Amino acid sequence: MALEITSTEALWFLPFVLPICVWVAWTDLSLMLIRNKAVVTLVAVFLVVGLIALPLPEYPWRLVTMFIVLLIGIAINAAGLAGAGDAKFIAAAAPFIDPGDAVILCMLFAANLVAAVTAHRIAKNTGLRNLAPNWESWSRPEKFPMGFSLGGTLAIYLILGVMYGQ
Repeated sequence: MALEITSTEALWFLPFVLPICVWVAWTDLSLMLIRNKAVVTLVAVFLVVGLIALPLPEYPWRLVTMFIVLLIGIAINAAGLAGAGDAKFIAAAAPFIDPGDAVILCMLFAANLVAAVTAHRIAKNTGLRNLAPNWESWSRPEKFPMGFSLGGTLAIYLILGVMYGQ
C-alpha cells in the first residue's frame, strides 16, 4: 500500500496530532463532546507545522480544503446528520490529508468506524465498563461518540503515512 502523503509530512504532523486525536477520542467517549479547544489546537498545529511539512504551493490549497469541508460539515450538521463537534473536527483534520489519499482515507474510516463501534459496544456490555463507569457514551444508546473513530482514523492515517508514504 502506497500513500500519496510523504513519510516526511506524516512524521512532522504525527507527534503533534496524535495527542490531540487521543484527547478527542477520550472526551467524546467520556463526555459525548469534542471540545472546541481540541479543534482549534488541531488547526493551530496545521497552521504552524504545515508551513514546515508541506511544499509552500500546496499549503494554501490544504487551507482551502479545510474551509470547504467546514462548509459541508455545517450543512450536514444543520440537516441533523452529524454533531457540530464532529463536523468541526473533520474540517480541522482535512488539511492533514493528502487529497490523493481521499479514497484510502474513506476505506480506513469505514473499517475504523466498524472497529470502534464494536469495541465500544463490547466494553459497554461487559466488565470493561467498570474501568470508566461514568462515561456519558454508555448511557446514550441513540448516539455514538464519533470522535473515537474520527480521532483514531486521523492518527492511523498519519502512522500509515510514516510507514508507507512516498
